Amino acid sequence: MTGRRRVDVLVAGGGVAGLVATAAFAAAGFRVLCVDPAPPVTEAGAEGADLRTTAFLLPSVEILERIGLWARLAPHAAALRVMRIADAGGAAPEIRASADFRAEEIGAEAFGYNLPNWLLRREMVAHLAQAPGAELRGGVGVVRFTPRSGEALAALSDGTQVAARLAVAADGRDSFLREAAGIPARRWSYGQKAVVCSVAHALPHDGVSIEIHRSGGPFTFAPLPDAEGLHRSGLVWMEAGPRAAELAAMPVPAFEAALNERSCGVLGDLRLIGRRLVWPIIAQAAARLDGPRLALAAEAAHVVPPIGAQGLNMSLADIAALVGLAESARAAGEDFGGAALLSRYDRARRPEMTARIAGVDLLNRASIAGWPALRDARLAGLRALHGIGPLRRTAMRLGLGAR
Repeated sequence: MTGRRRVDVLVAGGGVAGLVATAAFAAAGFRVLCVDPAPPVTEAGAEGADLRTTAFLLPSVEILERIGLWARLAPHAAALRVMRIADAGGAAPEIRASADFRAEEIGAEAFGYNLPNWLLRREMVAHLAQAPGAELRGGVGVVRFTPRSGEALAALSDGTQVAARLAVAADGRDSFLREAAGIPARRWSYGQKAVVCSVAHALPHDGVSIEIHRSGGPFTFAPLPDAEGLHRSGLVWMEAGPRAAELAAMPVPAFEAALNERSCGVLGDLRLIGRRLVWPIIAQAAARLDGPRLALAAEAAHVVPPIGAQGLNMSLADIAALVGLAESARAAGEDFGGAALLSRYDRARRPEMTARIAGVDLLNRASIAGWPALRDARLAGLRALHGIGPLRRTAMRLGLGAR
């Protein structure tokens, strides 16, 4: 396909964040084109399916409600009513102490809702197919990006030329648009990888997300709706890279035995459902979130380890801030892709991004602790945080993104 397309907004990246950005701009009345080199995979068993899960915290749910997406997602979501942090850092693999953080304590029914990523893409793609002003093109990527004074020109891999007033880089941690704009990003590694899968368990999760700390990183159950008579959760098991590779390569019976030992029996007997994926754990921060005719969002802007459901919820906060600024600029007759607006976006988002990256970095380093003395210090910190009511409630509100 060849030709010139004119749109208000070009979104690079068809992951969950890019699809939400497309829906949000379209809901605000902008003409939006979203492109991604890989067609979205919308079935759990298909090659390349994203088997991770995403917990949308309440501020993100409110965003999804405003743009008309939540009604499609809610029937498939599992509520997260309790966040349980458990310490198993003693000599034996058993729970020494646990702390429950309950949504009802801060006046909420749930902290958020958890869904599988492949299902999110399925429902979001279906929504965009019917959304006025939105177009999604999978299998097509940006190969050249040239910002000009009044618009950005993008050449797509199929020969199409696109002119957009604003481009949004939601194209991942190795963002082509970020690189094309010359925006540096600092990246660091923890020597960890995550084994990601789904499990069936003997006991119901009752809307409790459980994060078990021993060494190597958190072992986290994220509730999923029951299906086919099974209690189910998504699992993210963070370990040192070689150990994660070993776990991923184990025969299923050996892996299930390791699962049951590491879980300390909190949900009863565990059984693997489907495939295992291995995901590298890094952190990354872009030096700034704005460039000529370009806004960085989601993993093009920031990457954090999967702790506390911060990653994608930061991304949706980026999108909500950017769309809100663009709407205000348009209403005032200003250039919604100009330098002044993009500078406001950077100032609005980068301080919070920096603070949350630092907080998650600290939590992850504490979770890796292998020395007994460090594990005991982690346990003492957990008890102190949970034992002081005002501090506990403040921590829950901050985790949701409230101030």
